[in-house]
Amino acid sequence: MDTIDRRLLAILRTDGRASISKLAALLKISRGTVQNRIDRLTAEGIIAGFTVRIAAAEDPHAVRAVMLIEITGQKTVSAIKMLRGIPEIRALHTTNGAWDLVAEIQTENLAEFDRVLRHIRAMDGVSKSETSLLLTTI
Repeated sequence: MDTIDRRLLAILRTDGRASISKLAALLKISRGTVQNRIDRLTAEGIIAGFTVRIAAAEDPHAVRAVMLIEITGQKTVSAIKMLRGIPEIRALHTTNGAWDLVAEIQTENLAEFDRVLRHIRAMDGVSKSETSLLLTTI
């Protein structure tokens, strides 16, 4: 990845619906070059997909949380694969220290949140977790 790729990704993070023409103008490169870069970044798995992010204020009933997860033994790869299949996990991060993974979770309500927590905690390889609800984004 070069500087243009990084700038392209930064723009797409802010506006994933930006047109190829708009991206080309902002990056000062041709539309064909923008399309080729997006295609390459997608094929390489750097761009994993395009999605809609709803502002927290627009969904006041959503339950959002951060879950710290400890994985036993050599189960990290399989645990990550299973966790990435849970649609309520908005982001999954590896980390250092006492915890192995940090999951950002969002559900429509507390019942769904409880279901997701129970599912994660029952997964093979998950030995311990700690969850903090996110109350207000400031």
